[in-house]
Amino acid sequence: MANWPNLLKRAVTIGLDLLSESNKGGRRGGTAAPERPAPRRSEPDGPRPSAPARGPVRTAPAADRAMTVVYAPDLDGAADPGEIVWAWVPYEEDASQGKDRPLLVVGRRGSDLLGLMLSSQHDRAGDPNWVGIGSGAWDRQGRASFIRLDRVLEVGEHDIRREGAVLDRTRFDRVAAELRTRYGWR
Repeated sequence: MANWPNLLKRAVTIGLDLLSESNKGGRRGGTAAPERPAPRRSEPDGPRPSAPARGPVRTAPAADRAMTVVYAPDLDGAADPGEIVWAWVPYEEDASQGKDRPLLVVGRRGSDLLGLMLSSQHDRAGDPNWVGIGSGAWDRQGRASFIRLDRVLEVGEHDIRREGAVLDRTRFDRVAAELRTRYGWR
């Protein structure tokens, strides 16, 4: 028998995301979004006031999570290495606050996904802990993105919002090569 509570929760989340997307066009910059009871994707650069009621996101230095990295995207509903997904990510300065961010899935540890966060902030270009990957379907505004290499996020499979895109093999291999060279991944 189907797991009805989880199925219903997923349907409500999707419906609220669609409603949120349709309402974005009428909002003007500087206007705060109303507080909502369920976690959903926020504006691309908008902070979340507090952690949503989901599993904890753990962070670790990339060298502490070194493993074999393999490109294996499969749009089957489960997140796989090479896919970009959205999840709530805590701020380093205050883990009780954070925001929804795209993450590149680079592996799994048990039932958790290992992800690297993306940013479209231009000042990342000169930072050695970030690697540029250009633009893609994960950013509706078509901005160039950067992936943070030194901070691995462990996110529960059920704590991701949605699959955002598949990073092509060439760009994934560039990220994987940096993980291997700098942090001992295989």
